[in-house]
Amino acid sequence: MAPLSWRHHTLLQALLSRGPLSERDFHALFTAISGGKNPATHQQLFSDTLMKINNELRYLQFDLRACINQYDGTVYYGVVNNISDEESKLGSKYSVPQIAFYKGLLEAIVHEAGNDGSITSIDALNVRIDNQVVIADSTQDTQSRLPSSITNFSFSQKENTLNDLIQDRWLAYTSEGKIGLGIRSFLDLRSWFRSNDIPSCEVCNEAGIKASTCSKEGCNVRIHIYCLKKKFPQRKASRACPQCATEWPQQEGEDEDDEEANEPGGEGPSAPPADPPSRRKRRIKAEVAEEAAEAGPSTAVTRRSSRMAKAQEAPSADASQPARSSKRRKK
Repeated sequence: MAPLSWRHHTLLQALLSRGPLSERDFHALFTAISGGKNPATHQQLFSDTLMKINNELRYLQFDLRACINQYDGTVYYGVVNNISDEESKLGSKYSVPQIAFYKGLLEAIVHEAGNDGSITSIDALNVRIDNQVVIADSTQDTQSRLPSSITNFSFSQKENTLNDLIQDRWLAYTSEGKIGLGIRSFLDLRSWFRSNDIPSCEVCNEAGIKASTCSKEGCNVRIHIYCLKKKFPQRKASRACPQCATEWPQQEGEDEDDEEANEPGGEGPSAPPADPPSRRKRRIKAEVAEEAAEAGPSTAVTRRSSRMAKAQEAPSADASQPARSSKRRKK
């Protein structure tokens, strides 16, 4: 197998140094290093490039993968570690209590927040971390056996850790101002979501952290907001739950007619359609004829006399031109 070229190294270096990249930025980088070949028009070349990179990364238990930010539907690319052992934990900059705090936040967002996938900042700072530490041969007096770094983890330390997790994109602020999962969590925790029985989306089979749920009690079907357009492409068509056949609820803003509202000029559905040029000319001539008929014969005579006056003035102006030219000839 041929070694990786400088193009492969450039893609890897960008992901390792800058972190996960959006699909737009990653495609732009690929286009720049491949001589203007856009992944949208050169899909086979793009797929072969990523496959070649992953074949080499497999020996290091790494993977270049894509995922979707479930809060806004944006696709991202990133490099992730496929194994989680004690050796891999040594590469983390976070301490034991900080990792325990992140685990507590993760469980609160995924399990306690339901299908919303977010919690408030106050709820985030009130997350307990003592139950995230596993103690071997624990007795009834578990609290006394906890490390001091766990028991003394202060409120201000939680606040600083929360800011670091958001800055490092393990967590993120949602559009509602709440705390949700960051893009790095969506990239790295795919296996964790499956092992913890997180309900998956009915369309894409990925974990439904931020998703729409069936309105019937007891039905656990979830569909991502951006997957609803694929599942129910026509708004007025039947929207039955794939499991219980219950009518799927409309999402906020989904019942608006976006196509009519987004027309140029913002006229909306009640605005009349624009006339073509030929029809517009005919309409103007008809309006002029109608105005002339309503104005009466006196107006018509006045207009006719004015046109005759102009016609009489025009020859006199034209007649002066030959006279001038004849004078020039005599000179």
